[in-house]
Amino acid sequence: MKEKLKFKKILIANRGEIAVRIMRTIRKMNIRSVAVYADNDEKALHVSMADESISLGSGTLADTYLNVDKIIVAAKKVGAQAVHPGYGFLSESPLLTKACALNGISFIGPTEQSITLMGNKITARLYALEAGLPVTKGITGNPDELLQNAAQLPFPLLVKAASGGGGKGMRIVRNADELPQILESTAREAQNYFGDGTIYIEQFIENPRHIEIQVLADHHGNVIHLFERECSIQRRYQKIIEESPSPTLSPEVRNKMGEAAVAICRKIGYQSAGTIEFLVDPELNFFFLEMNTRIQVEHPITEMVTGVDLIEEQVLIAQGEKLRYRQSDIQQTGHAIECRIYAENPSQQFMPSPGEILAYREPDTEDIRIDSSLNDAAFVHSQYDPMISKLIAYGSNRSEAISQSLEALKSYVIHGIHTNIPFLIAILQNEAFVNNQISTGFCDTHADALVQWSIEKEKQADHEFIAAVFLLYKLNHQLLEGIEQANVWQQIGYWRHEMSIPIRIGLKSLTAKLNSNSSGKLSVEVDNQSFELKLILWDGLIMQFLREGQGYQAAVSQAAEGNWLVQFDGTIFSCERLDELNEQLNYGHSSADTEEGSLFAPMPGKVIQINVKNGQQVNRGAVLIVVEAMKMENNILAPFDAIVDVVNVKKDEMVDAKTQLVHLKPIVKD
Repeated sequence: MKEKLKFKKILIANRGEIAVRIMRTIRKMNIRSVAVYADNDEKALHVSMADESISLGSGTLADTYLNVDKIIVAAKKVGAQAVHPGYGFLSESPLLTKACALNGISFIGPTEQSITLMGNKITARLYALEAGLPVTKGITGNPDELLQNAAQLPFPLLVKAASGGGGKGMRIVRNADELPQILESTAREAQNYFGDGTIYIEQFIENPRHIEIQVLADHHGNVIHLFERECSIQRRYQKIIEESPSPTLSPEVRNKMGEAAVAICRKIGYQSAGTIEFLVDPELNFFFLEMNTRIQVEHPITEMVTGVDLIEEQVLIAQGEKLRYRQSDIQQTGHAIECRIYAENPSQQFMPSPGEILAYREPDTEDIRIDSSLNDAAFVHSQYDPMISKLIAYGSNRSEAISQSLEALKSYVIHGIHTNIPFLIAILQNEAFVNNQISTGFCDTHADALVQWSIEKEKQADHEFIAAVFLLYKLNHQLLEGIEQANVWQQIGYWRHEMSIPIRIGLKSLTAKLNSNSSGKLSVEVDNQSFELKLILWDGLIMQFLREGQGYQAAVSQAAEGNWLVQFDGTIFSCERLDELNEQLNYGHSSADTEEGSLFAPMPGKVIQINVKNGQQVNRGAVLIVVEAMKMENNILAPFDAIVDVVNVKKDEMVDAKTQLVHLKPIVKD
């Protein structure tokens, strides 16, 4: 039994939104926070929010956020009594737990033994069986043994990293031909991300639901569950939308799953917050999947429907206090939905989109919570996870929570990089989702339609209206920005009876005929459509205006390329006045098409594998180089049969999208 402690200072061994979220709770508890940061994170929100901060230096993740020795040195230097690991990074590392214990520092999480037992999925399955939980059939061993024994299980199979998490180190295999390469790549990814290349395979359940149970357990033998979260909306096994309560479970199955979660926690003597994950088939049979011995990304939806601050409970448990709640105290009220905001481009196969955020504004609507790594324009680095924030909406029922989510997503302003917000909006408006016809394969089944929905929405938008809104801003922006020296047209007014202004909205060219523009009132015809707009308010990003007496708002910012971004009703339009010079463009330079055979990285990243050398002959489709960016491997493929002319990069080299990785010479066939 752990004696009671009182933490005065906690070091948070993490970054991003979870570090910020932890700080908010411990500040409420009158506990000082200490941030750690890699040098490229020096200006990050979690650093500026903390009461104290300490640098971990520069280098790779292994040199900074994954360096146990540096975390311990930092904690001792600032006199922190405890370390909170958040999720990811070292949150499930028995090495950190052990190091904390050896140095008299409390680890806000479970014991080293619990992390070791449940952090390895193979061991966790054995304990689940002993606790009476149903599990799927699986095979363990090294890649050669797995390949040899795979025939024991029917296809499809799921290849998983034994120490994996967050959807990483997990791949589905539908035929034997794919298995050797997938075993190799999964083992490599497992070693890179988790420091453990052990993998295993298990039976894959078609069209399952992914439902997890939140648990809390103290050092006095008390264990409770806080009901379930439905996490079936996933892409590449990464959750993107979660909700609580599950719209699927019956009260009977919900209670059985909760009891099963408590049972395995008691079996291993668990202490802290944790999550038991299950797969649920269409008949509502459930199977143990894994246990996450940490706080989950999606924990806010449980907090919204139960009213329990899970981070606060984690801290109190680590201080040796008894749980403040009994099982009968925990009730689900209302419905909560979490949407994860990722820096990625859905229309380009969800390619990660690191880079500079030029404009940022969170939605300010009722019953919305934003857990974010940002509070203003910032830079999104390629070496970190692409999730930049979470939007959590609460409603009295599921329908209301969906509506709240949609309203907030449409007003969420993130300009300068691509995000998955259009994809999230498409999901929430999809009829199958609304009718709860979902499974973990939902995004795969509907991917094309979901991506196309947002593309079609932009195509079918009223571009003439957007052009008028753009002009309302452009013709008034100097005054709006507080620039003292207005241009000649704003000083003396337009002397022409009618002025034509060419405008480009996306790929569409339009012509606006200006009738009048004075005191923020714009009268304009765009391709024979008339608009009367009146400017009401401008706060530097959001422009509020009237159209025929009805109020609207749009977010307007300038892109790095010199064009303008106008966000209206959740869609971002690229806008440009063609009668104005773009100061970002070099009009004296004519760029020719990229030379055939020149291959570039799709985004900034790190070269982790080179499969070819100068002079080597390769076939079309061969994997030449693998570039890792935002925890995703990107294969650089040969576009045609060729000879490798020159490889311009080395393994572990950081590259950007302008770096020529390799140059190929086409093989000319007679």
